[in-house]
Formats: sequence, C-alpha cells, structure tokens
Amino acid sequence: MNDPTTPDAPHPPTKLALYLDLIRFDRPAGWLLLLWPTLSALWLASGGFPGWHLLGVFVLGTFLMRSAGCCINDVADRDFDKHVKRTAQRPVTSGALSVKQALTAGAVLAMCAFALVLTTNAVTVAWSFVALAVTLVYPYAKRFVAMPQAVLGVAFSFGIPMAFAAVNGGPLTPDGVWQAVPPVAWGLLGVNLFWVLAYDTEYAMVDRDDDVRIGMKTSAITLGRWDVWAVLWFYVTYLLGSLLLLQRFGLGWPLWFAMEIAAIQALWHFGLIYKRERDDCFKAFRMNHWLGATVFAGVAWGLHVGAGVAA
Repeated sequence: MNDPTTPDAPHPPTKLALYLDLIRFDRPAGWLLLLWPTLSALWLASGGFPGWHLLGVFVLGTFLMRSAGCCINDVADRDFDKHVKRTAQRPVTSGALSVKQALTAGAVLAMCAFALVLTTNAVTVAWSFVALAVTLVYPYAKRFVAMPQAVLGVAFSFGIPMAFAAVNGGPLTPDGVWQAVPPVAWGLLGVNLFWVLAYDTEYAMVDRDDDVRIGMKTSAITLGRWDVWAVLWFYVTYLLGSLLLLQRFGLGWPLWFAMEIAAIQALWHFGLIYKRERDDCFKAFRMNHWLGATVFAGVAWGLHVGAGVAA
C-alpha cells in the first residue's frame, strides 16, 4: 500500500511537451530577435503598413524557421550540449527525442515556412534558398570559425533582404533577383549583424567555461578579456550604422527618439555584463528583443508621421 505522505513521482513529459521544448516555445526571445529587424525592413520596403498577407507570412515564417533552426542546432550540438550545464537536458541531448524525430520536426517546420514563402513571389522564393543554406551552415561553424556569431548574424538578418524582395518582386532573372533587394537592404543586413554579435556574445559569455573545456569556438572565447568592451562597440556600430541608413527614409524625430531609448538599453546591457556574471549575461541576452522592438517602433512611427505630413 502506498504511503499517502510520500509524494508521487513526477510524470515524464509528454511528446508534445518535448517538441515544444525542442523549439524553445516557452522562450520567445529567440524568434523575436529575428522578427523585429525583419518587420522594420518590411515597413521600410512598403513605405508603411505592408498589408496583412505579408505581415502574416513574415511573422509566422520567422517563428517556423527559428523553430526549425533549433531542431537542426540541437542535433548538430548533441554531443557538445551534454557537457554544458545549461543545455544538458535538451530533449535530443538527454535522449528524450531521437535524432530522427528532431530532424523530422525540423523538416516539417521548414516546409511549412517554405509554403508561406510560395505565396509571395518567385524572387523571394529564390532568396529563401540562400537563407536556408546559411541556417544549415551555422551549427557547424562553431567547430571551425573563431567568431561563429558572425555566421549567425547573417542567418538572423536574412529576413531583411527577403522582406524587400517580397515587396518589390521582379522577374526571376539574375538581374531581377538582385534588383529586388536595393543596396540599403544589404547595408541594413550588415549593421544588423553587429547587433547579433552583441547579444550572441552575451549569450556565449554564459557558457564560456564549458565551451573552453569542450573545445567549442565562440566570440566570447576569441575576444577574451576584451569581450565586454567589444560588445559595447558592437552596439555602438549597430546603432550608429542603423541611424545613418534609416535617415534616408525621412523618419524624422521618431527615429531619433527610438534610437536614444535603444542606446539607453544598450548601456544597461553593458552594465549587466560588466562583471561577467552568468545570470546577468543571460539576462542581457534575453532583454535584447526589447531593443529590436524599440528600433522597429521608431521605423513604423516615423513612416506613419511622414505619411501624415505628406498628406
């Protein structure tokens, strides 16, 4: 007879719970970091609200592709993650989900995202293959590239040229594919890369001790004692570069106001990571999506104000 004073053993998580954990469903900061620069580009390319169709495609597509990326990343890193305190209990690493199950989930999610892209235009479909290739490369860059966060920066920023392509369209020719994405879009991708370097270096600082022990390459390890100051420089480069590029869209005072708020947030993050405490570095990383939201608000508000003045 069971002793009523003895607590029941915890039930194992359901398959659904394991899949939700695999795609980080309860941690939305990750996909929001991709979403805000993508939405900023979508608003800029459209000159304002892009319409419900494109908004739905890019919001849902961003969530799906980030989720697919988590599946691929966890399979690629399963032998490393077991040696890292923060990741040892991920479903694939712990054996709760098999490699086949994770890859199947990732493939289904990627195909759903591709189905959304098919509702746009042929040029956007063409660029989606480039975005997928970069996504597949990133998990393995950590073995060979001293600053794999730069590869992640390209992957996390590729929604920018795809947003311009979705709005501009054009013929499916080499010239048409390139002309759909103006130089300013590539400039925005370039400066956004520095924001990714900032927040993902903060993320890498959390696991630095474990990563050194298992031989993983990260920006936090490569930068060494200059990591904190490098993060500040990444923030400054991102904010100043964005300001210079966005000014040409006539966003006026809302852009300047948003950039001032974003700069305050960046300084707060710098203060959090200054002592390199794990919890504070992780907090700085998680809060970065608010910085992206602030910049997007400046873009959307500035376009709205500009349209009102023009009318």
